[in-house]
Amino acid sequence: MQKNDIVKTVIEDIGVNGEGIGKVDGYTLFIKDAVIGDVVEAKLMKAKKNYGYARLMKILEPSKDRVEPKCRFARKCGGCQIQEMSYERQLEFKENKVRGNLERIGGFTPELLSRVTEPIIGMENPFYYRNKAQFPFGVDKEGNTVTGFYAGRTHDIIANTDCSLGVEVNQKILEIILDFMKEFQIPAYQETTGNGLIRHVLIRYGFTTKEIMVCLVINGKTVPHAESLVEKLKVLEGMTSITFSSNQKNTNVIMGDSYQILWGQGYITDYIGGIKYQISPLSFYQVNPIQTEKLYSLALEYADLKGNETVWDLYCGIGTISLFLAQKAKQVYGVEIIPQAIEDAKQNAAINDIKNAEFYVGKAEEVLPSYYEKYAKEHPGEKAHADVIVVDPPRKGCEESLLQTMTEMEPEKIVYVSCDSATLARDLKYLCEHGYEIKKVRTVDQFPMTVHVESIVLLSKLKSDKHIDVEL
Repeated sequence: MQKNDIVKTVIEDIGVNGEGIGKVDGYTLFIKDAVIGDVVEAKLMKAKKNYGYARLMKILEPSKDRVEPKCRFARKCGGCQIQEMSYERQLEFKENKVRGNLERIGGFTPELLSRVTEPIIGMENPFYYRNKAQFPFGVDKEGNTVTGFYAGRTHDIIANTDCSLGVEVNQKILEIILDFMKEFQIPAYQETTGNGLIRHVLIRYGFTTKEIMVCLVINGKTVPHAESLVEKLKVLEGMTSITFSSNQKNTNVIMGDSYQILWGQGYITDYIGGIKYQISPLSFYQVNPIQTEKLYSLALEYADLKGNETVWDLYCGIGTISLFLAQKAKQVYGVEIIPQAIEDAKQNAAINDIKNAEFYVGKAEEVLPSYYEKYAKEHPGEKAHADVIVVDPPRKGCEESLLQTMTEMEPEKIVYVSCDSATLARDLKYLCEHGYEIKKVRTVDQFPMTVHVESIVLLSKLKSDKHIDVEL
């Protein structure tokens, strides 16, 4: 295969970035905008030894699962990779993706997975589910200020204030800000020159409380004529927090290190289940509250707490899962590397009057092993124990040193929440080689219209006799 070759292929799968995957004489092609089942004509743009990247030229036979996208920018935008695939097929794809990684990377048999896997949890309405959106601002070719989302794998802004994944009020807020910038000639930030003021706008929305937050991310120290913008925004029903965050660095990181209040308070509140959370511009908070409640309820169900357990929640963020667990546990310890998140977690525990949750700042792979070693020194002949360990790591998964400490603490149950099924499979393989077995696997679609998906796994400690049988 050579560059500029025109080929015909059937799309058999979807890649990690949402590209359709087809094969020509055993040669793998990644083709953006193609969905499973399409028969396409494509032009090879980049040829590697065993695979290549091709541009979709023509859909010769559309897949039975191809649908008209809700958003007219779906093909250009980098936010939704698979909006042109029916939602039923998206769910099937995501289940297969998780199962495939558990088989291929984890080495788990199809028979085992068929026995322990529960049906994927999808959404009744897979649109308008995001409670958070960050919109970049820039200038188009005619010199007009625009906002929207970046085109796939670029920093070119597609002008669009009406995203079908965000809440309706986002459009009104963005149009107010664009009008404000035009009225007072406030320039948008331009990455190429480093000039301009408004870089991004962060909008958060409380699905339960209906509270709204707007945070301007600026390339400066102040927002000129801020009082005029506040007057325009604060009349919107639910407006609770208007802030700005200064970020004058040449970086892809969106937010600055701090924020200042222009009007209202520095946070909004919202609920997951019966737990109330305060969410600041810098807080990590799951973007799909409907599915998050289902995911955390599963974590609580899998933990099966009776009221006398000690639980560790690793990578706890602002304490979302920790506080869910604390309702049923004797004691919960949360660990998170981000100091601001731990402050939020402590505050969230206080506002819910939860006194049996403690939080520690640090890397989970350092805090837990350090605690384990310290306990052994202070209690000769004993070792630290947990009844349940819940882990919700970033995409890279857990370091082996952490997995080792987890197994040495011998919890009866490990509940593993994952946003990357490849690293999940790798870590499950380690845990199952060191005294644990998979009891349940379930996929939760937190991010409809994208290739991303969450999984939750319950592992149980093997009985000693069963463990010996496995080793023999």
